[in-house]
Amino acid sequence: MTEPEVILWSRLRGGGGNRPIFRRQHPIGSIILDFYCAKLKLAIEVDGATHWDHEAQLRDAARDRWLAAQGIHVVRIPASQVYRDIDWVMDHILVTVAALSGGGCA
Repeated sequence: MTEPEVILWSRLRGGGGNRPIFRRQHPIGSIILDFYCAKLKLAIEVDGATHWDHEAQLRDAARDRWLAAQGIHVVRIPASQVYRDIDWVMDHILVTVAALSGGGCA
């Protein structure tokens, strides 16, 4: 795992309260997701510099379309945002969790 992934994992692991249980480095088909909540079919991807160029963005878009066809919702978080404001990142994830779970706990 990259450093931003380790930072985010320190906040995601364990679940509990209004937080769902995530797995890290979870395979779906030939794709390895950074973090995945099976109950909500929610993937969290932390995107570093390797995701910035046009070709990488095309690959990510194709992956996201394939995952959507499997019923999986993908949230992409820039690695720089994890460094800048991990609380905002967690709030963003929890808002998505609430939307996917109908506002209740996952």
